[in-house]
Amino acid sequence: MIYPSIDALLTKIDSKYSIVTIAAQRARELQEMEGHPSTLEKPTSNKLVGIALEEMHEGHLSIKKD
Repeated sequence: MIYPSIDALLTKIDSKYSIVTIAAQRARELQEMEGHPSTLEKPTSNKLVGIALEEMHEGHLSIKKD
């Protein structure tokens, strides 16, 4: 089972494409910042993309609209 679910993420971000794009970008940032990786206290996932999705679900990541 994936946590957070796609349905839960779609309540925060409006499209699946945006979810994938934001998660991939944040996972790259987390990989570069090895010392202090996450805005979460204790992430459930061990994988960087999973951590990015959890951050998105908690409201730490969003789309920047111009």
